[in-house]
Amino acid sequence: QVQLQESGGGLVQPGGSLRLSCAVSGGPFGTVSNAWFRQAPGKEREFVAGARWSGGNIRYADSGKGRFTISRDSAKNLVYLQMNSLKPEDTAIYYCATGYNLRAPELVDAGRYNYWGQGTQVTVSS
Repeated sequence: QVQLQESGGGLVQPGGSLRLSCAVSGGPFGTVSNAWFRQAPGKEREFVAGARWSGGNIRYADSGKGRFTISRDSAKNLVYLQMNSLKPEDTAIYYCATGYNLRAPELVDAGRYNYWGQGTQVTVSS
């Protein structure tokens, strides 16, 4: 059973940075795709960033391009989301997700991910 645990959320001022971490356990790390999604109050869950590691495919939502970076530490089974130049509209609960056998175009599709973390709150406010 794959388990995911996010950490690193918090309150940050506009223009600041946060790095979210997702600890992944119980799965075959080598064939996996990981992604970050977020959900703001009253809004649907939306794609933020995703990676199909074996193919080297990485995708970002337009809202985060140039500001967010997804990466992983294979040795530690950790997936990261580095977020820079944060804006108030980035405020949301951020979720880590894991899926298997995804094609690159499917990275943005929440329905293709089998496992989810419980989420971590990110609040951008002065």
